[in-house]
Amino acid sequence: MLINPVHINSEAGRLVIASLLQRFQPANDSCRALVTDILAAVRKQGDAAVLAYTRKFDAPDLVLSDMQVSLAEMLEAYELVDDAFLETLALAIERIQGFHEREMEDSWMQTRENGTIVGRLVRPVDAAGLYVPGGQGGSTPLVSSVLMSGIPAGIAGVGRRIMLTPPNRQGKISPHLLVAAQEIGITEIFKAGSAWGIAALAYGTETIPAVDVIVGPGNQFVTEAKAQVSGQVRIDMIAGPSEVLIVADAGAKASHVAADMLAQAEHDPMALAMVVTTEEALAGEILVELERQLANLARQEIARKSLTDRGVILIADSLETAIELANDIAVEHLELMIGDPWAQVPRIRHAGAIFLGHHTPEAAGDYLAGPNHVLPTMGTARFSSALGVETFLKKSSIISYSEQALREDADHIRLLATLEGLTAHAASVTERLQGLEPEKK
Repeated sequence: MLINPVHINSEAGRLVIASLLQRFQPANDSCRALVTDILAAVRKQGDAAVLAYTRKFDAPDLVLSDMQVSLAEMLEAYELVDDAFLETLALAIERIQGFHEREMEDSWMQTRENGTIVGRLVRPVDAAGLYVPGGQGGSTPLVSSVLMSGIPAGIAGVGRRIMLTPPNRQGKISPHLLVAAQEIGITEIFKAGSAWGIAALAYGTETIPAVDVIVGPGNQFVTEAKAQVSGQVRIDMIAGPSEVLIVADAGAKASHVAADMLAQAEHDPMALAMVVTTEEALAGEILVELERQLANLARQEIARKSLTDRGVILIADSLETAIELANDIAVEHLELMIGDPWAQVPRIRHAGAIFLGHHTPEAAGDYLAGPNHVLPTMGTARFSSALGVETFLKKSSIISYSEQALREDADHIRLLATLEGLTAHAASVTERLQGLEPEKK
């Protein structure tokens, strides 16, 4: 049996739930040490290190002059994609652009009667690094990753969007990725991946510019590299394996539930495909459907391992219990395959993205719905959000005092400064007041 369904209130169910709530994996010390060495090499040697790693792991014959995608390669890419792709790409861009434009923040000011002006100045970072995984040696180009990172950065007004993606063995980048990038205005694209690509973005090399923000998914080496450079640059998040939790009631179709579990499981053997249902009979039907649909999957082995090792089907005594469990797990993708999903939305406190109803597969959110698919995992939806325009913005406070305002606030400022033992702070106010004419009565 792929998965052994268990009741939430059973001992086995409690053990499963406990394991779900402790999903943070221990650090891979060997990966950490290796990534540290890679970062140091790129920081010291620049292009030479990036090229050496790329030759060793990706493209053996790549030369430095070909590390940046050329104009000829960019133009040729359009000849290698078909009209159907271009049509779908245009629709995806329109949807993602339209959604993320609503996220843009405005600068604002407040003026008080005494002449004080305070506010917030919203500005984009100067440069963003957009990491796009290679996708099985370039054979499965992750076009959606280009759009989900590049479009919000463009809306934010980032001056330079630098895209990095590993080349295939021949030193080429998928034309689908190149066309997608160009269609959203990205023209600086470099052939580098893994930890050395992240290092190049963080530190800069002779060829690859340093950036202020690095976003995009990747394997454990990419994730560890992003963690180690975080603080020198902003990163979107530390992402774990992808995950879905499907809440299903008597109205849910077992074939739909199984299909969405498999859509998650085919990502990675570590992916988490989870169901909590109020119907014990449905749990059995889902298992039958999983076996039937598995037989037709291109990534059958990956999906089967994911389900066998990490798949979960829980049986709850009520919908209320199921929703509370969903909040406890704080999952990346939460699907509500229930009769009235909108009625439960006010009860959802923690989820990366919420998919409502029987006709909303998670795949719609991955590609075409509009919201970003770069989402918090491993329970971090309790305190973090999807990648968005805000990821590429920074805010500066604005403060301007008039003479009257300083007079009015002086005693309060000095009291608090003196209380904290910061007498120079207090003196900085006193010095200004001493240079002013006495206030007229």
